[in-house]
Amino acid sequence: QVQLVESGGGLVQAGGSLRLSCAASGSTFSSYAMAWFRQAPGKEREFVAAINWGGGGTYYADSVKGRFTVSREHAKNTVYLQMNSLKPEDTAVYYCAGRVGGIAGTGLHYDYWGQGTQVTVSS
Repeated sequence: QVQLVESGGGLVQAGGSLRLSCAASGSTFSSYAMAWFRQAPGKEREFVAAINWGGGGTYYADSVKGRFTVSREHAKNTVYLQMNSLKPEDTAVYYCAGRVGGIAGTGLHYDYWGQGTQVTVSS
C-alpha cells in the first residue's frame, strides 16, 4: 500500500530555512498529485503547496508564495518542500499527502497521508 514518510522538521529562527522531505512508496506515482498541508495548534489544517508528480506543475497558498518551493525527485520517489524566510506563523505540524489525479486544494481529496513532522519557528 502507499506509504508517505515525512522528515526534515525542526526548530529554526525566524528568517531561517528548512527543507522537508516526503518519501513515497508502494505505487507508481507518475499520475499522482502530492501536497503539503499544515496544522497549527488550535487551528484547522490548511493547504500549503502541491505538485503534479508527472508534469511538475505546482500550486501554492498565498501565505507561502515566494517563500516556499515544492519539488520532486523521481529517482528517489521523494517530494520536497523548501521553506525559506520562515516566520513564527509557519509553526505547525506539516503533512505530506497524495492522491491519484490532479492537484486539489483541500485535504478531503487526498487519500494518503504521512505521519507529520513538526516545524517550529522562533521569533
